[in-house]
Amino acid sequence: MRLHIMGIGGTFMGGLALLARDLGHSVTGSDAAIYPPMSTQLEAQGIQLMEGYKAEHLDAAKPDVVVIGNALSRGNALVEAVLDRGIPYTSGAQWIAENVLPGRWVIGVAGTHGKTTTASMLAWILEDAKLKPGFLIGGVPENFGVSARLGESPFFVIEADEYDTAFFDKRSKFVHYRPRTVVLNNLEFDHADIFPDLAAIKRQFHHLIRTVPSTGLIVANAQDKNIAEVLTMGCWTPAEYFSEAPLSLKAQPSKVPAASVENLWSTVPLNAEGSHFQILFKGVVQGEVNWELIGRHNMDNALAAVAAARHAGVPVAAALAALEKFHNVKRRLEVRGKVRGITVYDDFAHHPTAIATTLAALRARVGDARIFAVLELRSSTMRMGVHRDSLGGSLSLADQVLLLRPEGLNWNLDRVVSTLKGRGQTYPSVEAILEALVAEVRPNDHVLIMSNGGFGNIHARLLERL
Repeated sequence: MRLHIMGIGGTFMGGLALLARDLGHSVTGSDAAIYPPMSTQLEAQGIQLMEGYKAEHLDAAKPDVVVIGNALSRGNALVEAVLDRGIPYTSGAQWIAENVLPGRWVIGVAGTHGKTTTASMLAWILEDAKLKPGFLIGGVPENFGVSARLGESPFFVIEADEYDTAFFDKRSKFVHYRPRTVVLNNLEFDHADIFPDLAAIKRQFHHLIRTVPSTGLIVANAQDKNIAEVLTMGCWTPAEYFSEAPLSLKAQPSKVPAASVENLWSTVPLNAEGSHFQILFKGVVQGEVNWELIGRHNMDNALAAVAAARHAGVPVAAALAALEKFHNVKRRLEVRGKVRGITVYDDFAHHPTAIATTLAALRARVGDARIFAVLELRSSTMRMGVHRDSLGGSLSLADQVLLLRPEGLNWNLDRVVSTLKGRGQTYPSVEAILEALVAEVRPNDHVLIMSNGGFGNIHARLLERL
């Protein structure tokens, strides 16, 4: 069968392309802009890419079915051509549900933050246990080098995204997946272009809970009150919980479901940066992890991955040993290079919570060294100004903050700059940011570049100039 994928440059749709090709389909794809790591992954796999969304792409591809990504809407020239010509079409999530997931033990990882990293950890734990899982992850795990594969066992790990499915299906993508094991990492308001408020996102998360069988397992963040509220809407599945602190929850029982203390996974950090810690279950030490990752958020991700892998049959000791061999995902505090003692990082953070968490992890590692935080406000939620009041505070651990001032922004970035008390500045272009950085940075500085897009290839351009 010939598939043409619209939006193939996205991590989800690009991964779908790999799965479709491995199932024997002929795959082509269109996108407005394709950048690394997805562009290089698709090119390396020999998948034909077409620039833009043009009706003539259908003449070249001659698809039997078109898979339409959720970024595409009515009015798009290629969408209109598909509808006018009566070509069969479906969404990415529906195609996965019908062609990849039937008969599989699906392990879904959901939450506002940490989905990609936790799913990557899970897939690696299963791989290290010789279970050869399939997976579809919204990033490229360094342990695998690809974002998706079919696998050779019943287990399939999938990043369970709450974003809507397609212009013709406004349910969250994760309701299509029917997981047997599901991780609920956290829940905050995001995707303001889709959801009117937090309550609407909670309702979608509860729709996900409704699909998990009574013989399955829910692994939930015990310290997230929004997750707790989702579970109180109704839960028909056993649950285990994870938390940073092993026993402190007993002093705060109102914040978590009652069962959390009895079924609690927790950590005890053994150093400040979070690269060495103990893992406990029900207050009993299960072992230690000493790895290359940093940050308390990754300790939480590890807890969730270990608990979910245990449900799939991997002993805890084996899971901990696997984590010590885990390499992070591309664009998650990824070191892009070091020149003249100046380290340049690439990170996907684009929400105040993720920004603050990433900065805290880096600060714990570098101590008093200067951190330059460079941020592109690219997501719809950021551009709409939903986080304008919390953005400045999330950048407080940086010594200097450089913000790209996007075109068409309908709110004033100066209010963010004012909260930084002289440590922040906006710039009209990537070139202006590059000039400022080259003039200011010196040996032992750290430049943390944060965006969920390509950011004008700023990382490579900065390293070249340095």
